[in-house]
Parts: sequence; structure tokens; C-alpha cells
Amino acid sequence: MTEVNLIDIWYWFIVMAVVSYFVGCFNFALLISKIKHKDVRRMGSGNPGTMNMSRQFGLKIGALTLFLDMIKGGVPLLIAYFVFRGQVFAGTNVYVSDLARYVCGVSVIVGHIYPITMHFKGGKGIASTLGMYAFALCCEAWWMIFIVLAILLLTLFYIWASEWGSMGSLLGVSLLAAVQMFVFYFRYAGELANGYVIVLFMLILFDCFLTWFAHRKNILALLCGEEHHTSVRKLSHGKKDS
Repeated sequence: MTEVNLIDIWYWFIVMAVVSYFVGCFNFALLISKIKHKDVRRMGSGNPGTMNMSRQFGLKIGALTLFLDMIKGGVPLLIAYFVFRGQVFAGTNVYVSDLARYVCGVSVIVGHIYPITMHFKGGKGIASTLGMYAFALCCEAWWMIFIVLAILLLTLFYIWASEWGSMGSLLGVSLLAAVQMFVFYFRYAGELANGYVIVLFMLILFDCFLTWFAHRKNILALLCGEEHHTSVRKLSHGKKDS
């Protein structure tokens, strides 16, 4: 392992965060709806994200939006991982790539939810967050892909069975976050008071807060029994969910 001092690379973290934020600002749902000569922000819930795209344009378009947003959430952190792989912060066993990939990942999510290009009114960050954790966990070990796929399938099954799209999505994101924190807890069990490790956990918790906060109206509607149902059965048959 190569030891590096934060003072020598701090500016790279600034650059990565800014670039990743602007990557997050690019909204695929808006682009696809514009290609169809419509504006998803003026349709249905008005949210430029996977759920609303599925309801307005069908399951295939929703799946395409989900895939593209997941790629958006994962590619920046994947690049950061390979750039800093094999390096640790001086005097610690903390991988630089661990911190770098989550700085990039969370910055993408902030850009997606609060894009300066859309007057800080973007999507709710679920698809990009799913992509962030999917890519990040697969960096841990190749077999992690099976855990990621299991959680994604469980999330889809919950949404299919319950028709609670928002809650299913939040539970899926939270499960993936818990798996990553579990990995970090055991990796850095002897250094949990280390500043870098604390920042790692704070970034993951901050991301969870962002996605739950972005869904605050959905959660309130769910508690009041007014949440919009998402019928995967109807969408899979080309019927508009209402």
C-alpha cells in the first residue's frame, strides 16, 4: 500500500465533488421526456424520476430512466475508486478510495436532488443512490454483486406486492446503506474513532437523510393513507398508473 497525506491531495477531493455534483445535475428523465416533446415536470407528480416516468410513459421508459440514473450514480465513484486504489491515508489503514468514492457518490446525489441547472428542483435521488451503492459494494468484492441483486430484487418484489413505490425504494436504499456500513464497521473496527472513518459513516448517513427527506411528502401521505399506489402489474401491461 502507498501512504499519502491528505494535504497533498485535498484539492482532488474538491475537484471530484464539484465535477460529480454537475454530473448529478444532468437529469435523464427530463431529457427523455423532452425527446418525446413533453416535460415530465408538468406531468403526474411532477417529479423527474423513475416512478413518474413509469407512470407517464410506461414501464420500459421507466426502466431506461432507472438504468441511466443508476449509471450516473455509479460511474463517478467507480472512476475515483480506480484512481485511488492501493493508497491509504498516512498513519492509518483507511483506504483513500473508500473516502473518494463516497465523496463522488454523495455529490452526484446532491446534484440530482438539488441541481443548479433546474433551480435546485430535481428528482428524489433513489435511482442514482441505488446505482451509487451497487457500484460501491461491487468494488468491495466481486461476489457482492449477488447481495446487491438480491436487495434490488427484494425491493422490486416489495413494490410489486405492496404497490408502495416510495417506501419500497427507501427500504432498498437503506438496506444497501446498512450493508456498506456493516462492511466498513468490520474493516475499520480498530479505527472507528479515526476522522476519515467518521466522515465515511457521516457521508452514508447524510445520503440516507437526503433520500428520506426528499420523500417527506410521500411519507406523510403514506401515514395519512393518501399515498399514490404504484401498480407494477398495470405498468407491465402498458396501462397508465393512476
